[in-house]
Amino acid sequence: MRAQQPSAPLYPIFISLSGIRCLVVGLGQVGQRKLSGLLACNPASVLVLDLAGPAPESAPEAAELLRDPRVRFERRACEAADLNGCGLVFAATGSAAENSRIAALCAVAGILCNSASNPDEGCFQVPAVARSTPLSTGGASPALARRWKGELERWLEPRSRMATLMGRLRPLVLALGHDTGQNTGLFRKLAESPLLQWLEEHDHENCTRYLQAALPPALHANIAELLHDLP
Repeated sequence: MRAQQPSAPLYPIFISLSGIRCLVVGLGQVGQRKLSGLLACNPASVLVLDLAGPAPESAPEAAELLRDPRVRFERRACEAADLNGCGLVFAATGSAAENSRIAALCAVAGILCNSASNPDEGCFQVPAVARSTPLSTGGASPALARRWKGELERWLEPRSRMATLMGRLRPLVLALGHDTGQNTGLFRKLAESPLLQWLEEHDHENCTRYLQAALPPALHANIAELLHDLP
C-alpha cells in the first residue's frame, strides 16, 4: 500500500473497527484525540506508544483513556514489529521525522496509516465527525442521501477558498516547530475569524491585514502566495 499522493483524490469510506487491532504512536493532544475516536468505535485493542511526552498520570484526560481495558500503553519508540497484526495506525508524535518513519513502515507493510504532521505521507485522513445528531442514512435511503449531498455541495462551494487557504497554511505553520497547543490555538483563531466572509467577497486587503496580525512574523512573506489564485 503506497502513501497517498497529493494530487490523487481520496476514496471516502466508513470502516468498522470491530475485531481490529490499532496502534497510536504519540500521546500528546493529537494522539489523545485519535485514541478517543478509536475507542468510541470499539476496536479489539489499541497499543499506545509514547517516548518523549509527559507521563500520562500528569494529564487527567490521557490517564482516563489509558484506563480503558482495550488499551495497552508502553513508554518507548515504535518498532516495525509493533505493526504486526495491526489494521490501523496513527502516527501522532510531535516529530515530523518520526511520523514519516512510521508512515513509511506502514506503507511497506500495507497497513492503513494517518500521519498527523503530513497527511500526504499516510494513506487516509480523518474528517470532522458529528455524533450527537446522526445524519447518515445508513444506506436505508439513497434518495435522501443524494438530496443531502446536493445541499451540502451548494453550502460548501463558496467556502472552498477558506479550505484552500488553510490547506496551504498548515504545512508552513507546522514547519515552524511550535508546540501543538500553540498551533491548535492559531488554527482555531483563523477558523473562527472573518476570513471566510472576506474570501467569499474577494476582499484580499482585509485578509492580508488580518493575516499579518495573526500569523507569526516568519510567515508574513508567504501571505501574498497564500492568497494568490484562490478558487
